[in-house]
Amino acid sequence: MAETGIMAKALAWDLELAPKQGKYLTGPRSRFRELTFAFSVFWEFIKGFRALHFIGPCITVFGSARFDENHQYYKDARELGKKISMLDLTILTGGGPGIMEAANRGAFESGGKSVGCNIKLPQEQKHNPYMHKWVTIKYFFVRKVLLVKYSYGFVVMPGGVGTMDEFFETLTLIQTATIKNFPVVIFGKYYYKDIWEMLQKMVAAKTIAEQDLNLVLFTDDIDQAVNHINFYINKHYQIKKAKPLKLLLERFV
Repeated sequence: MAETGIMAKALAWDLELAPKQGKYLTGPRSRFRELTFAFSVFWEFIKGFRALHFIGPCITVFGSARFDENHQYYKDARELGKKISMLDLTILTGGGPGIMEAANRGAFESGGKSVGCNIKLPQEQKHNPYMHKWVTIKYFFVRKVLLVKYSYGFVVMPGGVGTMDEFFETLTLIQTATIKNFPVVIFGKYYYKDIWEMLQKMVAAKTIAEQDLNLVLFTDDIDQAVNHINFYINKHYQIKKAKPLKLLLERFV
């Protein structure tokens, strides 16, 4: 009897999930639905390009949305945002709370430029109030492209799986020479100790090359992080800023 009850509950659970699973497990959708999805993705890119075309050059700061202003990591991100913006670089984040807010806030309050690329979630992620401009994107993969496209360097503050996703995708782009000579700062030696050791293990196992980590700085020092970013940008890039066209209703941030 107990086994029958368990099986009945399991069946009911399966039936309850079936409609949701059906979105992903029923195979290809109609050609029309796939076409409308492709147009939706295209529109999200155009919306992002229109909003962010004149914001650069940027440094993108990744990090958790869950640290409040009393946390040390929030304070560090705020100071980093301030000091990076003093290099005449725009701070670009995911536009939400926590570390993202802190980095935007540091730039915003010190007179620098602060921009965000937010995301629509089932429980809507609200943009933080410390940005001069932001765009809200429907798809995570479009958002990640935009966060890389307009940046000349990256800071990875403590965060969760989303931050890890952004970090390793960026590192993959560096490893495959899709982006070259872009500095990356992993901030938080204690927090990222295991990640850094794993990267060293990959080097030892030859699953990545030692030079793949040449651009990566592992630190707790804000000034060292800022100097690392400044060094590579001054050494490798001559930054040209695009000019807005009035005909297209374009304007600077």
